[in-house]
Amino acid sequence: MSDREFDLLDELYFVQGYTYLKESLGWEDQLLMETLNTLYTQGMIKCLAGPDNERFDQVDIFIEGKDLYYLATKKGLMAHNTL
Repeated sequence: MSDREFDLLDELYFVQGYTYLKESLGWEDQLLMETLNTLYTQGMIKCLAGPDNERFDQVDIFIEGKDLYYLATKKGLMAHNTL
C-alpha cells in the first residue's frame, strides 16, 4: 500500500464525500481519482450514491467520482491497521 493510499484510507473510517476528501487531503482531482480508483478496484473502499445508499453496481470513478461518497471496507480497514 502506498503512502497516498494509506492517507486516503485514513479519511474513510466514516462515510466521506468527494469534496471533503479533496479539501482534507489537498490533492488535485486527477491524483484523488486515481487513488480512489486503485483502492476501489482492490476492494479496499466502497462507493455510495448518498451517505446511506451503497452502490452495488460497477462504478467508474473517473466519470462519477465527484458525485459519490466513499467508505473503507473491512478489507481496507484491516490492511490500513496492519501497517
